[in-house]
Order: sequence, then structure tokens, then C-alpha cells
Amino acid sequence: MSSVKEYFTGLGKGVVSLLKGMEVTGKEFVTKKVTEEYPDNRDNLPIGERFRGTLEFIYDENGNHKCIACGLCQMSCPNGTIHIESKMVELPDGKKKKVLVKYNYDLGSCTFCQMCVTACPHSAIRFTNKFEHAVYTRSKLVKQLNYLPEKDPIAAWEAAQAAKAAAAAKAAEAKAAQPDNENK
Repeated sequence: MSSVKEYFTGLGKGVVSLLKGMEVTGKEFVTKKVTEEYPDNRDNLPIGERFRGTLEFIYDENGNHKCIACGLCQMSCPNGTIHIESKMVELPDGKKKKVLVKYNYDLGSCTFCQMCVTACPHSAIRFTNKFEHAVYTRSKLVKQLNYLPEKDPIAAWEAAQAAKAAAAAKAAEAKAAQPDNENK
């Protein structure tokens, strides 16, 4: 007798579950449909401000990036999608500086969690709204982010030292060219 009761109880629960599912389907059946004309409306496609599509370096107007190759983004990435290669360079004044050689990002295994952007101490990377990444092979999803030619750190240091010396010489020249106000 209890097996018959269990049968009808299970049957009743199944019918209730079916009706709940049909309610959701019925609501969708009568709602207004929206058709996006993608890719024709690509230019005015509304994209949410928190959308994350592609990781990129932030370059300034001179083509310099802020990455110091510290590796914090690589360490914070849960999937290992970021691989950084760096080398140590000795400057003419004897100091050593770490220089970024290659910054590879595997878009195919990225979960877009933004932990790398959050971990970056110099705000050198960010996510953009670019979202079209259809390719035929996964190897094309591995991108090198430092795509601009790197500045030679030794030449940059020497140029900065020369600029400082020129500024000091110009300041000394300007000071020497001023009339002596103490004699008046």
C-alpha cells in the first residue's frame, strides 16, 4: 500500500515540477522578441562598462609602458595565462635594472577574473571591450602584449642623464646672464 502512495506522491511532484517549467516557457513565449543586427550594429553596440574582453598594455604618447616586469600579475593569475620573460641589465652607473623582454597572454585560457589588473602595482595593464576573438587555431589566441619595440634601457638612462646635465647647464647660464641685483 505504501508503494502505491509513494508512486502517486512522486507523480504529483513530477506534475507540479512540469507545470513550473511550463510557466517559465509560457512567459517567454509571450514576451517581445529582440533581434540584434550584429555585426551590422558593431559601432553602436551597447557594451556594459564592467565587460572584460581583452587584456592590453597601457602605452603613453611616447610608446612607453609602465610594466616593470615584477611578475605580480603572473603570480596572481589562477590559470597561468600570463608568462613574463625578463632580464637584468646593468646601467652605466653600476645599478641593475630588471627589463621586460616578453609579455605573453593566453586569451584562450583566461577567465577574465581581472586579478592580474588588480595585482599590478603600476597600473600597466587593463581590460578592453574588444570581444571578437574567433580563430581557427588556439595558438593564435596567445598574444604578446609588449608589441611596440622596447627602448634600450642603457640608452634611455644616458639620454635622461644628458637631459639633466643640459637642464643644469641652461639654468646656470640663465643665472649667469641675469644682472647682479646686489650692487643696486
